[in-house]
Amino acid sequence: MAIQLKRAYEKPQKSDGFRVLIDRIWPRGVRKEDLKLDQWLRTLAPSTELRQWFGHDPAKWDQFRRRYWQELDTHPEEIELLRQKMRAGPLTIVFGSREERFNNAAALKEYLEKRPVRARRSKRVVVGAR
Repeated sequence: MAIQLKRAYEKPQKSDGFRVLIDRIWPRGVRKEDLKLDQWLRTLAPSTELRQWFGHDPAKWDQFRRRYWQELDTHPEEIELLRQKMRAGPLTIVFGSREERFNNAAALKEYLEKRPVRARRSKRVVVGAR
């Protein structure tokens, strides 16, 4: 279950495995063919409001991470896709930020490694109940 983080400006490697970009906007100055992505999951990027509020301020890191994880909880299908890719081999989360420690990719990596898999609630239909 290996997860790597890589800036979009670093050269892709074969050892990267499944490469996914999780930023809402495309990294400035990078051509699509140079990034060699398997998927771009914009929906897993922090909301614009959260991203702007955070501004990569280390003093806001804990609160950012908590709020971002709440946003991630609303995307179970995309999270499950990443968990499947992790089980299948290396997963590389690609990000555009210059800040390498306090960014959404680092928070997502921690979420995937530490947050328990949530059991899906099934909607049970009881026939004939009144």
